[in-house]
Amino acid sequence: MSVTFDDFSLQPDLLEGIRSMGYKQATPIQAQAIPHILESKDLIACAQTGTGKTAAFLVPILSKITEAKFDFTSTLVLVPTRELAKQIDDQVEGLSYFTGATSIAIYGGNNAQNWDQQKKALTSGADIIVATPGRLIAHMQMGYVRLDQLKYLILDEADKMLDMGFMDDLMKIISQLPKERQTLMFSATMPPKIRTFAKQILQEPEEISLSISKPAANIDQRIYLVYDNQKLRVLQHILKDAQVQTMILFTSRKNAVNDIVRSLQKMGFEAEGISSDRTQDEREATLQRFRNKQLQVLVATDVMSRGIDVEGISHVVNFDVPQDAEDYVHRIGRTARAETSGVAITFVSEQDQERLVKIEKLIERELPKLPLPEGVGEGPAFDPVGNSKRNSRGGRPGAPAGRGGRPDGNRPEGRRREGSGPRDNNRRREAKPRTERPAGSAAPAEGTAPRPPRAEGQPQAPRGEGEEIKRKKKRRKPVSQKLAEGGQTAATTAPPSSGE
Repeated sequence: MSVTFDDFSLQPDLLEGIRSMGYKQATPIQAQAIPHILESKDLIACAQTGTGKTAAFLVPILSKITEAKFDFTSTLVLVPTRELAKQIDDQVEGLSYFTGATSIAIYGGNNAQNWDQQKKALTSGADIIVATPGRLIAHMQMGYVRLDQLKYLILDEADKMLDMGFMDDLMKIISQLPKERQTLMFSATMPPKIRTFAKQILQEPEEISLSISKPAANIDQRIYLVYDNQKLRVLQHILKDAQVQTMILFTSRKNAVNDIVRSLQKMGFEAEGISSDRTQDEREATLQRFRNKQLQVLVATDVMSRGIDVEGISHVVNFDVPQDAEDYVHRIGRTARAETSGVAITFVSEQDQERLVKIEKLIERELPKLPLPEGVGEGPAFDPVGNSKRNSRGGRPGAPAGRGGRPDGNRPEGRRREGSGPRDNNRRREAKPRTERPAGSAAPAEGTAPRPPRAEGQPQAPRGEGEEIKRKKKRRKPVSQKLAEGGQTAATTAPPSSGE
């Protein structure tokens, strides 16, 4: 039986805003969470992205704020990324249009003017603060943030915040909040660290768990087994032949975003990139063009994989396989939202095949491996065990074989192999200085000019041509050959000194 928002005891002005936003039936997470929140119970809820988690906590909290008419900041929503903070703030604005509730998004990466706007909103007491932990602490350290009367604390994408290293910041913020409050925790996954964290900050919480780490059933998932140099050609085929309305392309490497964007633009596609290297204004402008369908392809890092709600994304492409299997679910969850359908395509190179196996194990499904388009050539065979063995012989696990497993053939910056480079050679020379020949040692062979003595601070005089050649031959000859030619060697080469 479907549940509508009219079935909840919500404030009438809020219901009008809900209708104006186009919400009709409540999603499963909303149907289960809203009653608990309205009853002022703590809550820990686990549901995948795209299921309506944001409205699940905003709707009941806005209803309570509107009825109580607080004259202070009553609600704090903590999120991992600035994009998610901005999105939730926009959603508050839409839902509360007829209620008069106010909110402010607090996040970094912007200019001094935005800092002043954030300070003004914080000091005037906006009803709801939506913030990233680091920027909120920066404001709190200035002494003008008043959260001593806070009623509601919400942590959205809690698992992502812990993954990003916000644990200390979160505990610092929570330590300054009233102990008597309602705390809500929403997460896409439920690893042990989340449960441990929940025990620290929640009081006898209700628990909701829906479809942990399973992609929506209406996502058409496809795999292409490719070599790295085939990815762009396959992508070009997909964009030309498929009915791609809008596409998000994910890459794990931030420095690859601009290269992929340039390649797509050369192919004639409208594409732009978004990553943490760009300013907040640039990121917001790019996102807005994408929402307005002015861009066909948005190239992004994993900062976009959670919490960004853009309607009508027909395709998601994973240019590489994410390190964590759960991140795969978050990435492809950008399509097929709100009961629509979508296509998710993943490029899997030889070194990424083991990661694909982990994904298939997580989602309990074997994904179809499609043949490469005509003219692209053959891709690698699907042999995750064999590839893993070959890669481990070539170098680091998960790296291409050859030259120590480094994909570009270069040693990582900052690492020096022992004994290489001028620093090690100098150390070797200093450890074994040349010394004068001991008294009584054999003289140089007849016809060989003695080496002149080296004055202190002067470079060593060059060896004679014949001597240099003989020394090189001496080093390269096998022991058996040197023993066989022992007489000749003794006649032509001086005995080694104590410093050789």
